[in-house]
Amino acid sequence: MRLTFWGATRQVTGSMYLLEVDGYRILIDCGLDFDLDEKGKKLLYDEQKSVFPFEASMINIVLLTHAHIDHSGHIPNLFREGFEGRVVCTEPTVALSELLLNDVARVNRRRVDSRNQPGKKKKKKKELPRDIYLEKDVADAMNNFVPVAFGKSYRVSDNVKVTYYQAGHLLGAAHIYLEISENGQKKTICFSGDIGRVNYPLVVDPVPVPQADYVICETTYGNRKHVDTKSPDDALMDVIQRTCVDKPGRLIIPAFSVGRTQALLYVLNRLYVDRRLPPIKVFSDSPLAHASMRVYQRFYRMLNRPAREFQEDNGEIFDFENLTFIAGTAESQNLSNYKEPSIIISASGMIQGGRVEHHVAVNIQNPYATILLIGYASEGTLGWRLLNGQEHINLKGEAVKVLANVEKIDVFSGHGDLTDLENFIRQQDPASLKKIFLVHGEPESMEFFRSVLGGLHYRHVEIPQRGSSYEL
Repeated sequence: MRLTFWGATRQVTGSMYLLEVDGYRILIDCGLDFDLDEKGKKLLYDEQKSVFPFEASMINIVLLTHAHIDHSGHIPNLFREGFEGRVVCTEPTVALSELLLNDVARVNRRRVDSRNQPGKKKKKKKELPRDIYLEKDVADAMNNFVPVAFGKSYRVSDNVKVTYYQAGHLLGAAHIYLEISENGQKKTICFSGDIGRVNYPLVVDPVPVPQADYVICETTYGNRKHVDTKSPDDALMDVIQRTCVDKPGRLIIPAFSVGRTQALLYVLNRLYVDRRLPPIKVFSDSPLAHASMRVYQRFYRMLNRPAREFQEDNGEIFDFENLTFIAGTAESQNLSNYKEPSIIISASGMIQGGRVEHHVAVNIQNPYATILLIGYASEGTLGWRLLNGQEHINLKGEAVKVLANVEKIDVFSGHGDLTDLENFIRQQDPASLKKIFLVHGEPESMEFFRSVLGGLHYRHVEIPQRGSSYEL
Protein backbone atom coordinates (compact mmCIF):
# COMPACT_ATOMS: atom_id res chain seq x y z
CA MET A 1 0.00 0.00 0.00
CA ARG A 2 1.48 3.31 -1.09
CA LEU A 3 0.33 6.81 -0.16
CA THR A 4 1.46 9.85 -2.16
CA PHE A 5 0.75 13.44 -1.16
CA TRP A 6 -0.15 15.68 -4.09
CA GLY A 7 -1.76 18.64 -2.33
CA ALA A 8 -2.22 20.62 0.90
CA THR A 9 1.36 19.76 1.85
CA ARG A 10 3.04 22.44 3.97
CA GLN A 11 0.22 24.74 2.87
CA VAL A 12 -3.50 25.03 3.47
CA THR A 13 -5.30 24.40 0.18
CA GLY A 14 -5.33 21.86 -2.65
CA SER A 15 -6.21 18.68 -0.76
CA MET A 16 -5.27 15.64 -2.89
CA TYR A 17 -3.88 12.25 -1.80
CA LEU A 18 -3.29 9.14 -3.88
CA LEU A 19 -3.61 5.73 -2.18
CA GLU A 20 -2.59 2.64 -4.17
CA VAL A 21 -3.64 -0.81 -3.00
CA ASP A 22 -2.63 -3.79 -5.18
CA GLY A 23 -2.93 -1.71 -8.34
CA TYR A 24 -6.24 -0.11 -7.28
CA ARG A 25 -5.83 3.67 -7.19
CA ILE A 26 -7.92 5.76 -4.81
CA LEU A 27 -7.80 9.56 -4.89
CA ILE A 28 -8.88 11.14 -1.63
CA ASP A 29 -10.05 14.67 -2.44
CA CYS A 30 -9.23 16.53 -5.65
CA GLY A 31 -9.05 20.18 -4.68
CA LEU A 32 -8.01 23.44 -6.25
CA ASP A 33 -4.91 25.12 -4.86
CA PHE A 34 -5.47 28.72 -3.76
CA ASP A 35 -2.19 29.25 -1.98
CA LEU A 36 -0.04 32.02 -3.45
CA ASP A 37 3.69 32.54 -3.61
CA GLU A 38 5.46 35.66 -2.32
CA LYS A 39 4.62 37.48 -5.58
CA GLY A 40 0.92 36.68 -5.28
CA LYS A 41 1.08 34.09 -8.04
CA LYS A 42 -0.77 30.78 -7.89
CA LEU A 43 1.46 27.84 -7.03
CA LEU A 44 1.73 25.16 -9.73
CA TYR A 45 2.30 21.42 -9.61
CA ASP A 46 5.34 21.57 -11.86
CA GLU A 47 7.10 23.65 -14.47
CA GLN A 48 5.00 22.10 -17.23
CA LYS A 49 1.85 23.54 -15.59
CA SER A 50 0.12 20.16 -15.71
CA VAL A 51 -3.33 19.91 -14.22
CA PHE A 52 -2.33 16.67 -12.45
CA PRO A 53 0.98 15.09 -11.57
CA PHE A 54 -0.40 11.65 -12.48
CA GLU A 55 -2.36 10.03 -15.28
CA ALA A 56 -6.05 10.78 -14.57
CA SER A 57 -7.27 7.71 -16.46
CA MET A 58 -5.38 5.45 -14.04
CA ILE A 59 -7.46 6.58 -11.03
CA ASN A 60 -10.18 4.05 -10.13
CA ILE A 61 -12.26 6.06 -7.64
CA VAL A 62 -12.40 9.40 -5.83
CA LEU A 63 -13.40 9.62 -2.17
CA LEU A 64 -14.45 13.18 -1.34
CA THR A 65 -14.43 14.49 2.24
CA HIS A 66 -16.58 17.58 1.61
CA ALA A 67 -17.66 20.14 -0.97
CA HIS A 68 -15.33 23.09 -0.43
CA ILE A 69 -13.43 23.93 -3.61
CA ASP A 70 -9.99 23.37 -2.10
CA HIS A 71 -11.12 19.74 -1.70
CA SER A 72 -13.40 19.25 -4.74
CA GLY A 73 -12.49 21.89 -7.31
CA HIS A 74 -10.35 19.81 -9.67
CA ILE A 75 -12.87 16.98 -10.10
CA PRO A 76 -14.24 18.21 -13.49
CA ASN A 77 -10.67 18.37 -14.78
CA LEU A 78 -10.07 14.81 -13.61
CA PHE A 79 -12.96 13.58 -15.76
CA ARG A 80 -11.94 15.78 -18.67
CA GLU A 81 -8.45 14.26 -18.60
CA GLY A 82 -9.67 10.67 -18.72
CA PHE A 83 -10.99 9.57 -15.31
CA GLU A 84 -13.92 7.16 -15.77
CA GLY A 85 -14.73 6.15 -12.20
CA ARG A 86 -17.09 7.37 -9.48
CA VAL A 87 -16.89 10.16 -6.91
CA VAL A 88 -18.14 8.88 -3.56
CA CYS A 89 -19.36 11.33 -0.89
CA THR A 90 -22.35 12.09 1.33
CA GLU A 91 -25.63 13.29 -0.16
CA PRO A 92 -25.30 16.93 1.03
CA THR A 93 -21.79 16.99 -0.42
CA VAL A 94 -23.20 15.99 -3.81
CA ALA A 95 -25.65 18.91 -3.73
CA LEU A 96 -23.15 21.49 -2.46
CA SER A 97 -20.40 20.31 -4.83
CA GLU A 98 -22.67 20.86 -7.81
CA LEU A 99 -23.29 24.46 -6.72
CA LEU A 100 -19.63 25.21 -5.99
CA LEU A 101 -18.25 23.59 -9.12
CA ASN A 102 -20.76 25.40 -11.32
CA ASP A 103 -19.77 28.65 -9.63
CA VAL A 104 -16.15 28.04 -10.65
CA ALA A 105 -17.32 27.16 -14.16
CA ARG A 106 -19.24 30.45 -14.42
CA VAL A 107 -16.14 32.40 -13.42
CA ASN A 108 -14.16 30.45 -16.02
CA ARG A 109 -16.85 31.17 -18.60
CA ARG A 110 -16.48 34.91 -18.04
CA ARG A 111 -12.72 34.59 -18.51
CA VAL A 112 -13.20 32.73 -21.77
CA ASP A 113 -15.89 35.08 -23.07
CA SER A 114 -13.85 38.20 -22.24
CA ARG A 115 -11.02 36.89 -24.41
CA ASN A 116 -13.36 36.33 -27.34
CA GLN A 117 -15.19 39.66 -27.10
CA PRO A 118 -15.60 41.22 -30.58
CA GLY A 119 -14.24 44.68 -31.26
CA LYS A 120 -11.38 44.48 -28.80
CA LYS A 121 -7.95 45.53 -29.97
CA LYS A 122 -6.10 42.38 -30.90
CA LYS A 123 -3.21 41.58 -28.62
CA LYS A 124 -1.05 38.59 -28.23
CA LYS A 125 -2.96 36.63 -25.63
CA LYS A 126 -1.55 34.36 -23.02
CA GLU A 127 -2.79 30.83 -23.28
CA LEU A 128 -5.56 30.05 -20.81
CA PRO A 129 -4.52 27.69 -18.00
CA ARG A 130 -5.20 24.01 -18.59
CA ASP A 131 -7.35 23.84 -15.46
CA ILE A 132 -10.15 25.96 -16.99
CA TYR A 133 -13.41 24.00 -17.08
CA LEU A 134 -16.93 25.03 -18.02
CA GLU A 135 -20.50 24.09 -17.16
CA LYS A 136 -20.61 21.04 -19.42
CA ASP A 137 -17.54 19.63 -17.69
CA VAL A 138 -19.29 20.03 -14.33
CA ALA A 139 -22.43 18.31 -15.65
CA ASP A 140 -20.36 15.40 -16.95
CA ALA A 141 -18.63 15.06 -13.59
CA MET A 142 -21.83 15.29 -11.51
CA ASN A 143 -23.32 12.37 -13.46
CA ASN A 144 -20.72 10.19 -11.75
CA PHE A 145 -21.20 11.29 -8.12
CA VAL A 146 -22.48 8.52 -5.84
CA PRO A 147 -23.99 9.45 -2.44
CA VAL A 148 -23.40 7.34 0.68
CA ALA A 149 -24.70 7.54 4.23
CA PHE A 150 -22.73 8.35 7.35
CA GLY A 151 -21.70 5.45 9.55
CA LYS A 152 -22.23 2.66 7.00
CA SER A 153 -19.39 0.64 5.50
CA TYR A 154 -19.15 0.30 1.72
CA ARG A 155 -16.85 -1.97 -0.25
CA VAL A 156 -15.23 -0.02 -3.08
CA SER A 157 -12.99 -2.89 -4.22
CA ASP A 158 -12.27 -6.48 -3.24
CA ASN A 159 -9.70 -5.28 -0.73
CA VAL A 160 -11.04 -1.90 0.44
CA LYS A 161 -14.00 -0.86 2.61
CA VAL A 162 -14.80 2.77 3.38
CA THR A 163 -16.88 4.41 6.10
CA TYR A 164 -17.80 8.10 6.31
CA TYR A 165 -17.98 9.68 9.79
CA GLN A 166 -19.40 13.14 10.50
CA ALA A 167 -16.61 15.71 10.74
CA GLY A 168 -18.63 18.85 11.51
CA HIS A 169 -17.09 21.83 9.67
CA LEU A 170 -19.67 21.90 6.87
CA LEU A 171 -22.97 20.22 6.07
CA GLY A 172 -22.09 16.72 4.79
CA ALA A 173 -18.38 16.91 5.69
CA ALA A 174 -16.74 13.61 6.61
CA HIS A 175 -13.76 11.87 8.09
CA ILE A 176 -12.97 8.98 5.72
CA TYR A 177 -11.98 5.68 7.32
CA LEU A 178 -10.57 2.89 5.15
CA GLU A 179 -10.20 -0.79 6.02
CA ILE A 180 -7.75 -2.51 3.68
CA SER A 181 -6.91 -6.17 3.25
CA GLU A 182 -3.47 -6.66 1.74
CA ASN A 183 -1.40 -9.85 1.64
CA GLY A 184 -3.55 -11.40 4.34
CA GLN A 185 -3.10 -8.41 6.64
CA LYS A 186 -5.66 -5.78 7.65
CA LYS A 187 -4.60 -2.13 7.65
CA THR A 188 -6.65 0.92 8.52
CA ILE A 189 -6.19 4.53 7.52
CA CYS A 190 -8.16 7.67 8.41
CA PHE A 191 -8.27 10.93 6.46
CA SER A 192 -9.51 13.69 8.74
CA GLY A 193 -10.77 16.03 6.02
CA ASP A 194 -11.43 19.38 7.69
CA ILE A 195 -12.15 18.93 11.39
CA GLY A 196 -15.05 20.94 12.73
CA ARG A 197 -15.44 22.48 16.17
CA VAL A 198 -17.77 21.72 19.05
CA ASN A 199 -21.03 23.70 19.37
CA TYR A 200 -20.65 25.44 16.01
CA PRO A 201 -23.83 27.02 14.59
CA LEU A 202 -25.83 24.66 12.36
CA VAL A 203 -23.51 21.68 11.93
CA VAL A 204 -23.04 18.67 14.19
CA ASP A 205 -19.99 18.09 16.37
CA PRO A 206 -17.27 15.83 14.94
CA VAL A 207 -17.86 12.20 15.90
CA PRO A 208 -15.13 9.78 17.04
CA VAL A 209 -13.49 7.49 14.50
CA PRO A 210 -12.21 3.97 15.21
CA GLN A 211 -8.59 3.12 15.90
CA ALA A 212 -6.44 3.41 12.77
CA ASP A 213 -2.94 2.39 11.78
CA TYR A 214 -2.38 5.65 9.92
CA VAL A 215 -3.99 9.08 10.27
CA ILE A 216 -3.78 11.99 7.84
CA CYS A 217 -4.71 15.05 9.91
CA GLU A 218 -5.36 18.65 8.93
CA THR A 219 -3.54 21.40 10.88
CA THR A 220 -5.13 24.71 9.86
CA TYR A 221 -5.21 25.79 13.51
CA GLY A 222 -2.44 23.49 14.66
CA ASN A 223 -0.56 26.23 16.51
CA ARG A 224 -3.33 28.32 18.05
CA LYS A 225 -6.65 28.31 19.81
CA HIS A 226 -9.74 30.31 19.03
CA VAL A 227 -9.54 33.43 21.15
CA ASP A 228 -13.17 34.52 21.35
CA THR A 229 -14.93 33.13 24.40
CA LYS A 230 -18.30 34.76 23.70
CA SER A 231 -21.13 32.89 22.02
CA PRO A 232 -21.55 33.60 18.29
CA ASP A 233 -24.70 35.60 19.10
CA ASP A 234 -22.97 37.82 21.67
CA ALA A 235 -19.78 38.28 19.64
CA LEU A 236 -21.67 39.31 16.50
CA MET A 237 -24.10 41.54 18.39
CA ASP A 238 -21.19 43.34 20.07
CA VAL A 239 -19.72 44.24 16.67
CA ILE A 240 -23.10 45.30 15.26
CA GLN A 241 -23.77 47.51 18.28
CA ARG A 242 -20.45 49.34 17.93
CA THR A 243 -20.38 49.65 14.14
CA CYS A 244 -24.02 50.17 13.13
CA VAL A 245 -25.81 51.46 16.24
CA ASP A 246 -23.40 53.49 18.38
CA LYS A 247 -22.29 55.16 15.15
CA PRO A 248 -24.25 55.12 11.85
CA GLY A 249 -21.82 52.92 10.00
CA ARG A 250 -21.64 50.13 7.48
CA LEU A 251 -20.49 46.64 8.46
CA ILE A 252 -18.97 44.53 5.67
CA ILE A 253 -18.48 40.85 6.42
CA PRO A 254 -16.50 38.84 3.85
CA ALA A 255 -17.77 35.27 4.18
CA PHE A 256 -17.50 32.11 2.16
CA SER A 257 -20.79 31.42 0.40
CA VAL A 258 -21.07 27.82 1.55
CA GLY A 259 -20.94 27.20 5.29
CA ARG A 260 -19.89 30.54 6.76
CA THR A 261 -22.70 32.68 5.30
CA GLN A 262 -25.33 30.18 6.45
CA ALA A 263 -23.93 30.24 10.00
CA LEU A 264 -23.99 34.06 9.99
CA LEU A 265 -27.57 34.31 8.74
CA TYR A 266 -28.74 31.68 11.23
CA VAL A 267 -27.20 33.64 14.11
CA LEU A 268 -28.66 36.93 12.80
CA ASN A 269 -32.06 35.23 12.60
CA ARG A 270 -31.69 34.08 16.22
CA LEU A 271 -30.84 37.66 17.23
CA TYR A 272 -33.90 38.88 15.32
CA VAL A 273 -36.20 36.31 16.96
CA ASP A 274 -34.77 37.24 20.37
CA ARG A 275 -35.43 40.93 19.57
CA ARG A 276 -31.78 41.84 20.01
CA LEU A 277 -31.10 42.81 16.39
CA PRO A 278 -31.85 46.51 15.73
CA PRO A 279 -34.03 47.40 12.71
CA ILE A 280 -31.11 47.78 10.30
CA LYS A 281 -30.91 46.28 6.84
CA VAL A 282 -28.93 43.10 6.25
CA PHE A 283 -27.88 42.37 2.67
CA SER A 284 -26.77 38.89 1.67
CA ASP A 285 -24.89 39.54 -1.54
CA SER A 286 -24.12 36.10 -2.94
CA PRO A 287 -26.40 34.08 -5.22
CA LEU A 288 -24.27 31.03 -4.40
CA ALA A 289 -24.92 31.53 -0.69
CA HIS A 290 -28.65 31.79 -1.37
CA ALA A 291 -28.63 28.57 -3.38
CA SER A 292 -26.61 26.86 -0.65
CA MET A 293 -29.18 27.93 1.93
CA ARG A 294 -31.79 25.94 0.07
CA VAL A 295 -29.54 22.87 0.35
CA TYR A 296 -29.18 23.44 4.09
CA GLN A 297 -32.96 23.73 4.37
CA ARG A 298 -33.42 20.55 2.36
CA PHE A 299 -31.08 18.60 4.65
CA TYR A 300 -31.98 20.40 7.87
CA ARG A 301 -32.52 17.07 9.66
CA MET A 302 -28.76 16.52 9.32
CA LEU A 303 -28.02 19.77 11.19
CA ASN A 304 -27.41 19.95 14.93
CA ARG A 305 -30.25 19.80 17.43
CA PRO A 306 -30.54 23.58 18.14
CA ALA A 307 -30.81 24.28 14.39
CA ARG A 308 -33.42 21.56 13.90
CA GLU A 309 -35.46 22.87 16.83
CA PHE A 310 -35.17 26.46 15.54
CA GLN A 311 -36.47 25.33 12.15
CA GLU A 312 -39.39 23.48 13.73
CA ASP A 313 -40.25 26.40 16.03
CA ASN A 314 -39.88 29.22 13.49
CA GLY A 315 -40.37 27.57 10.11
CA GLU A 316 -37.26 29.20 8.63
CA ILE A 317 -33.62 28.93 9.63
CA PHE A 318 -32.20 31.84 7.64
CA ASP A 319 -34.78 34.36 6.41
CA PHE A 320 -36.04 37.24 8.55
CA GLU A 321 -37.78 40.57 8.07
CA ASN A 322 -34.82 42.93 7.58
CA LEU A 323 -32.86 40.58 5.33
CA THR A 324 -32.57 41.22 1.59
CA PHE A 325 -31.02 38.77 -0.85
CA ILE A 326 -29.10 40.48 -3.65
CA ALA A 327 -29.26 38.80 -7.06
CA GLY A 328 -27.77 40.78 -9.95
CA THR A 329 -24.40 42.49 -10.21
CA ALA A 330 -25.97 45.92 -10.77
CA GLU A 331 -28.07 45.52 -7.64
CA SER A 332 -24.92 44.53 -5.76
CA GLN A 333 -23.01 47.61 -6.87
CA ASN A 334 -25.96 49.86 -6.03
CA LEU A 335 -25.53 48.93 -2.37
CA SER A 336 -22.86 51.65 -2.36
CA ASN A 337 -25.71 54.18 -2.62
CA TYR A 338 -27.50 52.90 0.48
CA LYS A 339 -26.60 55.50 3.11
CA GLU A 340 -28.32 54.11 6.20
CA PRO A 341 -26.51 51.81 8.66
CA SER A 342 -26.39 48.32 7.17
CA ILE A 343 -24.69 44.94 7.17
CA ILE A 344 -23.36 43.49 3.90
CA ILE A 345 -22.39 39.81 3.83
CA SER A 346 -20.58 38.87 0.64
CA ALA A 347 -18.03 36.40 -0.74
CA SER A 348 -15.24 35.54 -0.75
CA GLY A 349 -14.12 35.14 2.84
CA MET A 350 -10.44 35.90 2.08
CA ILE A 351 -11.43 38.90 -0.13
CA GLN A 352 -9.81 37.12 -3.06
CA GLY A 353 -12.32 37.36 -5.89
CA GLY A 354 -16.08 37.68 -5.62
CA ARG A 355 -18.42 40.61 -5.10
CA VAL A 356 -16.95 41.50 -1.72
CA GLU A 357 -13.92 42.97 -3.51
CA HIS A 358 -16.18 45.76 -4.81
CA HIS A 359 -17.65 46.45 -1.37
CA VAL A 360 -14.20 46.60 0.19
CA ALA A 361 -12.86 48.83 -2.61
CA VAL A 362 -15.61 51.44 -2.30
CA ASN A 363 -15.47 51.47 1.51
CA ILE A 364 -11.76 51.06 2.26
CA GLN A 365 -11.37 54.83 2.76
CA ASN A 366 -14.63 55.26 4.65
CA PRO A 367 -13.89 55.72 8.38
CA TYR A 368 -17.53 54.89 9.12
CA ALA A 369 -17.14 51.46 7.53
CA THR A 370 -15.93 48.35 9.33
CA ILE A 371 -14.58 45.25 7.59
CA LEU A 372 -15.09 42.23 9.83
CA LEU A 373 -12.93 39.20 9.06
CA ILE A 374 -14.45 36.03 10.50
CA GLY A 375 -12.18 33.24 9.30
CA TYR A 376 -8.83 32.11 7.99
CA ALA A 377 -7.15 34.03 5.16
CA SER A 378 -4.24 32.56 3.21
CA GLU A 379 -1.02 34.53 3.03
CA GLY A 380 -0.96 36.93 0.09
CA THR A 381 -4.74 37.46 -0.06
CA LEU A 382 -6.31 40.87 0.56
CA GLY A 383 -7.96 39.49 3.69
CA TRP A 384 -4.56 38.43 5.02
CA ARG A 385 -3.08 41.88 4.33
CA LEU A 386 -5.92 43.61 6.16
CA LEU A 387 -5.66 41.21 9.10
CA ASN A 388 -1.96 42.00 9.33
CA GLY A 389 -2.60 45.70 9.63
CA GLN A 390 -1.18 46.92 6.33
CA GLU A 391 -1.82 50.67 6.11
CA HIS A 392 -1.94 50.67 2.32
CA ILE A 393 -3.32 48.01 0.01
CA ASN A 394 -3.13 47.63 -3.74
CA LEU A 395 -6.46 47.98 -5.55
CA LYS A 396 -6.41 47.82 -9.35
CA GLY A 397 -2.74 48.72 -9.44
CA GLU A 398 -3.06 51.70 -7.10
CA ALA A 399 -1.88 51.91 -3.48
CA VAL A 400 -4.86 52.95 -1.33
CA LYS A 401 -4.70 54.02 2.31
CA VAL A 402 -6.84 51.93 4.65
CA LEU A 403 -9.16 54.28 6.55
CA ALA A 404 -11.95 51.79 7.24
CA ASN A 405 -11.86 49.91 10.53
CA VAL A 406 -10.71 46.29 10.35
CA GLU A 407 -11.82 43.83 13.00
CA LYS A 408 -11.69 40.09 13.48
CA ILE A 409 -13.69 37.52 15.42
CA ASP A 410 -13.12 33.78 15.20
CA VAL A 411 -16.36 32.37 16.60
CA PHE A 412 -17.48 31.67 13.03
CA SER A 413 -14.33 29.84 11.97
CA GLY A 414 -15.44 26.43 10.77
CA HIS A 415 -12.12 24.78 11.59
CA GLY A 416 -11.38 23.18 14.91
CA ASP A 417 -8.52 24.79 16.81
CA LEU A 418 -5.53 23.24 18.56
CA THR A 419 -7.71 21.73 21.28
CA ASP A 420 -10.10 20.20 18.72
CA LEU A 421 -7.19 18.75 16.74
CA GLU A 422 -5.69 17.28 19.92
CA ASN A 423 -9.05 15.71 20.77
CA PHE A 424 -9.27 14.19 17.31
CA ILE A 425 -5.85 12.55 17.62
CA ARG A 426 -6.40 11.51 21.25
CA GLN A 427 -9.04 9.06 19.99
CA GLN A 428 -6.10 7.01 18.73
CA ASP A 429 -3.96 4.81 20.99
CA PRO A 430 -0.32 5.97 20.60
CA ALA A 431 0.91 2.39 20.94
CA SER A 432 -1.30 1.19 18.07
CA LEU A 433 -0.99 4.17 15.74
CA LYS A 434 1.89 3.59 13.35
CA LYS A 435 2.15 7.06 11.84
CA ILE A 436 0.47 10.47 11.67
CA PHE A 437 0.82 12.64 8.57
CA LEU A 438 0.16 16.37 9.00
CA VAL A 439 -1.36 18.27 6.06
CA HIS A 440 -3.57 21.25 5.26
CA GLY A 441 -1.73 23.87 7.31
CA GLU A 442 1.06 26.42 7.22
CA PRO A 443 4.54 25.02 8.01
CA GLU A 444 4.78 26.70 11.41
CA SER A 445 1.36 25.34 12.34
CA MET A 446 2.42 21.80 11.41
CA GLU A 447 5.71 22.00 13.29
CA PHE A 448 4.02 23.27 16.43
CA PHE A 449 1.35 20.58 16.30
CA ARG A 450 4.01 17.93 15.77
CA SER A 451 5.72 19.08 18.99
CA VAL A 452 2.38 18.96 20.82
CA LEU A 453 1.79 15.40 19.61
CA GLY A 454 5.26 14.42 20.75
CA GLY A 455 4.33 15.57 24.24
CA LEU A 456 1.28 13.32 24.04
CA HIS A 457 3.51 10.31 23.21
CA TYR A 458 2.74 10.24 19.47
CA ARG A 459 6.29 9.72 18.25
CA HIS A 460 5.85 8.90 14.56
CA VAL A 461 4.68 12.14 12.98
CA GLU A 462 5.54 13.10 9.40
CA ILE A 463 5.14 16.41 7.58
CA PRO A 464 5.23 15.34 3.91
CA GLN A 465 6.26 17.52 1.01
CA ARG A 466 4.40 17.62 -2.27
CA GLY A 467 5.11 14.41 -4.13
CA SER A 468 6.30 12.56 -1.01
CA SER A 469 5.42 8.87 -1.23
CA TYR A 470 5.26 6.33 1.61
CA GLU A 471 4.92 2.55 1.77
CA LEU A 472 2.39 1.81 4.50
